[in-house]
Amino acid sequence: MSKDYPYIHRDISWLSFNERVLQEAKDPNVPLLEKVKFLAIYSSNLNEFFRVRVANHRNLFRSGKKTQRELHYDPEALLKQIQKIVNVQQEEFSRIFEKEVIPELKVHGIYLLRREELDDIQKEYISGYFQNHILPYVQPALLVKNKIKPFLNNAALYLMIHLKDKEGPAKESYAIVNIPSDDLPRFIELPSSSKKKCLIMLDDVMRHSVSWMFPGYDIIDTYSIKLTRDAELYIDDEFSGDLIDKIRKSLQKRNVGPASRLVYDHEMPQELVSYLQEVLEVEDLDLLSEGRYHNNFDFFQFPDYGLSHLKNIPLPPLPYYPLEDTDEFFKSIEEKDHLVHVPYHSYSSVIRFFEEAADDPLVTHIKIVQYRVAKESRIMEALQRAVRTGKQVFAFIEVKARFDEEANLMWGERLEKAGVQVKYSFPGLKVHSKAALIRRLEPSGPKMYAYLSTGNFHEKTAKLYSDFGIFTADPRLVNEVARVFSYLETGHGKEDKFDHLLVGQFNLRPALIELIKKEISNAQEGKESGIMLKMNSIQDEEMIDLLYEASQKGVPVKLIIRGICSLVPGVEGVSDKIEAISIVDRYLEHSRVFVFHNEGDEKIFLSSADWMVRNLSHRIETVFPLYQEDIRKHIKDFLNIQWFDNVKSRYLDEARLNKYRTDTSELPIRSQHEVYYYIKRMNEHFLSSSHEEMQSMENAKPNPVVEPPVEKPAESSQHPPDPGVKQKRTFWQKVFGSF
Repeated sequence: MSKDYPYIHRDISWLSFNERVLQEAKDPNVPLLEKVKFLAIYSSNLNEFFRVRVANHRNLFRSGKKTQRELHYDPEALLKQIQKIVNVQQEEFSRIFEKEVIPELKVHGIYLLRREELDDIQKEYISGYFQNHILPYVQPALLVKNKIKPFLNNAALYLMIHLKDKEGPAKESYAIVNIPSDDLPRFIELPSSSKKKCLIMLDDVMRHSVSWMFPGYDIIDTYSIKLTRDAELYIDDEFSGDLIDKIRKSLQKRNVGPASRLVYDHEMPQELVSYLQEVLEVEDLDLLSEGRYHNNFDFFQFPDYGLSHLKNIPLPPLPYYPLEDTDEFFKSIEEKDHLVHVPYHSYSSVIRFFEEAADDPLVTHIKIVQYRVAKESRIMEALQRAVRTGKQVFAFIEVKARFDEEANLMWGERLEKAGVQVKYSFPGLKVHSKAALIRRLEPSGPKMYAYLSTGNFHEKTAKLYSDFGIFTADPRLVNEVARVFSYLETGHGKEDKFDHLLVGQFNLRPALIELIKKEISNAQEGKESGIMLKMNSIQDEEMIDLLYEASQKGVPVKLIIRGICSLVPGVEGVSDKIEAISIVDRYLEHSRVFVFHNEGDEKIFLSSADWMVRNLSHRIETVFPLYQEDIRKHIKDFLNIQWFDNVKSRYLDEARLNKYRTDTSELPIRSQHEVYYYIKRMNEHFLSSSHEEMQSMENAKPNPVVEPPVEKPAESSQHPPDPGVKQKRTFWQKVFGSF
């Protein structure tokens, strides 16, 4: 950084975020089966972290001192710090699972048994299960140091077996056998009484059957292990050759990359750990001790037995009536901009945007940027149908979207076969914009409609990720969206100027810097100032420096950061005026919102970009302003609701303690629930206003024809009641006025 300012390394901060996920698994207010899910999320997050981030640091550590001197940190020291933090978290993970989750499952009649807890009937059952289902997949092998070195598949589960020859001299040996969790369920239901629901993990079925696989040996003990391999593709800096071909070849190598960690049962003797290190050629920094079970992201498969009371209260997506109920979809967008807020709103309006365009004879062109896409996608089907109806369709597909490369290549090939013009990644540059554009011939001439979003065009994640998207026909925006697509199609137009959009590789970083400096200038002149930012991550040192400067000049800064926060708030003389919280709850906070006070004429933006070096310097992103007053109010209300969360928000600080933000002087405010009911009340107001408008029009007719009204299902019968709304109304009116 330009000064000796506090700064948390991005990966240390990320581990703090993953700890917040783990906190949800021990929150007594989280339903039991949701706790199991958070254990799965934590494990899945950590697996990717080691495959990508830790693998990268190990490679830098092994690259030699000359390369390391060019870095701003010591990779070996960082790896040791990561290892220390993760070891503590793994101990906590095991404690939560063994001491809290399993006993609580028993209270509800669900028993996750180990093999020593089985009765005779259950033992007979798993013996038969092994013979009938598991045996075709197992590959047992004796290990002989320096002679037989097994290749372990990436992230696959194995049992390491300590055994002794029955007939020969008392010679001890080691063996290994795979646990086929990719082919079979991780949780196997056992015969049990009607009052009990008994399960056993596949790992323990394998432990029970080990003696059958090695009949000439006595089994001393068994320990589970897993090897994680480097998943980084190293293609971001390729500037020549066939990029698509390179990606395909890299994908083939992904599962045979060098080891990035060996995970082992913490009860494994050190002698066996050392033996494995030598056989698998891993170093001390590659070792990670865990509990009895690994690949705990398989907890996503944990059966729920239909016990809905052990899950979150249902919050079904609410319809966005102005676009879902209209017969004139594009006219509705022409008249005004529309904001959808998933998963609180249904994703139907976004899907309809493409399906209407595919079937509308007046639509001539459809353009889309695709970063991540669902395996089954109505949007992608609509694009293919649009080609068949004679429309020109262009799709820019970013095939470097980590862990979605293969799926994106598959969709690209399908679209190309259908006749869609497909353009793939720029070498050395990712396209992370979330945008679509439609051109329609209308009586007044050609008109364009755009959809801009903070999230991907992904029907599945739209049910889990909190994102904003706007539909607009505003010429100020659609004309500049058209320029972005022109650049994506041709690679030309680098000289284009953007007056409204902030676009990565064009004006994004300079524009954000100018906005912050304007707040600094206003504060120095004694004017009111302020910045409020919500995003996934903030790591870019230049931007953090500027926010520190803003704080020192008197600009109040509020941050809502889900994940990485390298900035340290609340440091005397550096960041006194900066406050930061993080919210982890049932939905993934994915939206990015930037608000600058601007002497009372607030500038409000939604963004595809976080404030990380990669977003601001190495990607094409789109940040779009909000001009329509009702949408601006919705966003400000949303930020206020989140800022006053005192149930699921945590303070971000230098010590990374993740303390819950509580306020005993007010009612509990759980922001994600409050946002849901806020939108629900907006819907009720919309329906009420529409009914009054229709009644007024009917009353104005000279001879009204009375027809039975078309009744909509009462939302109160479809959704849970808004708890405590009367008590909270006064509080929220103090925050931002009446709903």
